[in-house]
Amino acid sequence: MLARRPEEHVLLVLVTADGGLAGAFNSNLIKAAQQFLLEHEGAQIGLYTLGRKGRDFFRRRQARIVAERTGITQVASFADAAAIAGEIRARFEQSEADAVYLLFNEFKSVMSQKLTLQRVLPIEELPRAVGRDYIFEQPPEQILGSLLLRYMEMVLYQALLESAAAYQAARMTAMGAASTNAGEMIEKLTLHMNRVRQASITNELIEVVSGAGAQA
Repeated sequence: MLARRPEEHVLLVLVTADGGLAGAFNSNLIKAAQQFLLEHEGAQIGLYTLGRKGRDFFRRRQARIVAERTGITQVASFADAAAIAGEIRARFEQSEADAVYLLFNEFKSVMSQKLTLQRVLPIEELPRAVGRDYIFEQPPEQILGSLLLRYMEMVLYQALLESAAAYQAARMTAMGAASTNAGEMIEKLTLHMNRVRQASITNELIEVVSGAGAQA
């Protein structure tokens, strides 16, 4: 999981939502994924889509989707993250992917989300301890392997949690703006309707008065 190879085969894990009504939450992710594809034209890129919106968009455009999962981005669980991490690790170790990138929305506040592109594999080389000697109950390679996998699982789990929180915040913001706009539209239409009705009544009164004056 630390091996570095020329990035000829790249795997992009795209985390979108399963639903809409969240403003630009999904569209920003899709645009960023398209930009990533343009920037890596020389490599063979596979998409691992988490969420229905990203999957449907790239499926309609005949993109290379190597794996997909739906129904997990709004109810994130560690078991799902661990399963995804295992699949990604297997693809990397079998040289099906030379590098793995993760694209998701990071929750910053109710009003804002940060578009985040993170390289998951290969993992950055760890600093070596100098002048220290440790005694391990298990071989160091075995311990390191399990720790690296657990690190990957936590990175993916955090991304799922961040995306779920950002999606709910985006939905709340979008629905709040929609409710405000609807209220303003109702006020404007009500005012317009009252003006039209008042004008109609005024015209009727003028006609009645004019008719009465003509008879007199």
